[in-house]
Amino acid sequence: MHIENLKVFCDLVQSKSFSKAAKLNDITQSAVSQQLRSMEKHFNTLIIDRTQKQFNLTREGKSLYKGFKEIMKQYDSLHSEIQEMKKVLSGSIQISTVYSIGMHSLQNFLKTFMKAFPSVNIRVEYRHAALIYEDVLQGAADMGLVAYPEKQTGLEITPYAEERIVLATSVDHPLARHTTINMKELNGLNSIAFSEGIPTRVHLSEILEKEDIDMPVVQEFDNIETIKGAVEINMGVALLPDKTIEREVRQGTLKKITIKDRELVRPLAIIRKKDRVTQPGLKQFLRFLTSGSLEPISEEEKED
Repeated sequence: MHIENLKVFCDLVQSKSFSKAAKLNDITQSAVSQQLRSMEKHFNTLIIDRTQKQFNLTREGKSLYKGFKEIMKQYDSLHSEIQEMKKVLSGSIQISTVYSIGMHSLQNFLKTFMKAFPSVNIRVEYRHAALIYEDVLQGAADMGLVAYPEKQTGLEITPYAEERIVLATSVDHPLARHTTINMKELNGLNSIAFSEGIPTRVHLSEILEKEDIDMPVVQEFDNIETIKGAVEINMGVALLPDKTIEREVRQGTLKKITIKDRELVRPLAIIRKKDRVTQPGLKQFLRFLTSGSLEPISEEEKED
């Protein structure tokens, strides 16, 4: 068996899905099934319990998974060590994030990093917030970028930024002539909001409720661009991270109003799977996100 076969098997067990394991390894679903059958033939034992509707390993399968996982961890660690010895950053980084972070907060980081380290290939996939956690836990993403991070078993969370929340209005809105307002002045304003369940919507709703402020939701959308479009045509106002409306404010299609008596912020964090080996390229990118430094990582930092 090749190391690639072990990775496919580990991805299959972690995702509990033949199609996801195939996608993670850029092979067909039938190839995943074929590799599993070959593995069962090699060990002369059943690995998957086919009597169950849900994905379940047999006792032998659980033992193999435990061993293969350790082998993969050792392999990744050795691969990372060799790359660091060569002192050449390369490879790929898969990032899973929501659109509002990826298109606004992350873009300047990406441009600067890719210019400094062109041999590192960074791929960004835009996902619903809940799916980002799933991507990271199942190994589909090396890291996730989320707002209002939630603790989950098997994840490590690293805060890296805070975004100020401001009120966005159309240029024709009665409040457009203001640059600041008090929190209580939000009461009664028709609002355009993120869809229910999206973390930014959940946390802002909690704050408004505590402050006894009612902002009737007239429209809700699952992406920031549609929200901004609705605000531009004066369908309502929206509480949004200031970075996400910088372009529209510059172009004169939206107005930004600061809440002067209450600091509203959206915390951003990096989520990663615990105990996963960090390749040199990813290690450098994580350092850049959290500290802004593009200087080569020192020997002392490598050992941390």
